[in-house]
Amino acid sequence: MNRLVNTFLQHLSAERNMSRHTIRAYKGDLGQFVIYLQNSGLLIEQVNYLCLRRYLAYLQTLGYTRTSIARKLTVVRSFFGFLQRESLVSSNPAPLISYPKLDKRLPKSLRMDVLETFLNAPNINKTFGQRDKAILEVLYGTGIRVSELVGLDVDDIDFEQQEIRVFGKGGKERIVPINQEALKFIGRYLAKGRKELSGGKEGAALFLNRSGERLADGAVRRIVEKYVKQAGIEISITPHVLRHTFATHLLESGADLRSIQELLGHVDLSSTQIYTQLSKTKLKEIYLQTHPRA
Repeated sequence: MNRLVNTFLQHLSAERNMSRHTIRAYKGDLGQFVIYLQNSGLLIEQVNYLCLRRYLAYLQTLGYTRTSIARKLTVVRSFFGFLQRESLVSSNPAPLISYPKLDKRLPKSLRMDVLETFLNAPNINKTFGQRDKAILEVLYGTGIRVSELVGLDVDDIDFEQQEIRVFGKGGKERIVPINQEALKFIGRYLAKGRKELSGGKEGAALFLNRSGERLADGAVRRIVEKYVKQAGIEISITPHVLRHTFATHLLESGADLRSIQELLGHVDLSSTQIYTQLSKTKLKEIYLQTHPRA
């Protein structure tokens, strides 16, 4: 079973060009499934509809949310679909399983006063503060993913056109506009902070760690957490919250869904449509606060 899992993960990397982060998540979910089968004394060809139902029930007893269980089912479905296409199993029992009904959760976005406090937390007179200020401004100013941020090279920044070149999921390239405020702090970081971090070494990466190497995804998340605490903000902020805030603020200012879809790099408009629900919620809130009869 482990050999089949490794073959599938290689397929995801080579043929579907998935990111290392996604492949790592798939590996963890499939590893958990394999251990369950081994403990149950089952071979891969013995897995059927009832077995998968029992597995989902088992995940529920471990306290996983419906969202997590749905994600794990997606991974198992994809795995069995691959095995069937490669004639490694005779049938795929996964499509017979229904997804757990999910609660509609609206993406969290930040109020402007909280956002400003957070963005102003780094000390721009220090090397790491210059880097971190640029990172926070880029995350909010463009709405790009963490994986896209750490993948940025110096040459991807076009100061004249006020654009950045981003490589998203599946290595797909897109051009994203960036505001002057974010560009100002990138320029300040390039002029001083990055030179100090690089130690004079040549390199393409825009954002560097203390060793002068390209910054990793996890490091960006820790940077965000650091400034949440430093600013005394009592709500959770992650890079993804900044992405949601970017999209929400655009929508509230009149941007259409298609434009937001392009900016976020969503392949399917359905991924962007969650923001329509957010817009309705905001409209209702405004109505209740302002209408005399509300």
